[in-house]
Amino acid sequence: MSQPSKLSQARPGDRGVIVQVGDHCHHQDHALELERRLLELGFVEGATVELLHEGLFGRDPIAMKVDDMRVALRRHEAASITVQLENRAVA
Repeated sequence: MSQPSKLSQARPGDRGVIVQVGDHCHHQDHALELERRLLELGFVEGATVELLHEGLFGRDPIAMKVDDMRVALRRHEAASITVQLENRAVA
């Protein structure tokens, strides 16, 4: 197991478990709205994630598997999700 890191830093093939959604510091309305949207999409603590693909230009957006569903996010949105990666893919 590695140290917890932001989902935006993951590479294709990386797998892990969500340990935190949002920064729990809701001083800005858009941060609170993003956290709410992510929770509605299934990005909840304890959910397993796997990064499947990344876009060609700027590696954005990223496609991932969250439990049994596939979701695409922009990297700046994925930066608000902290994961405990199980393995690092070798690039």
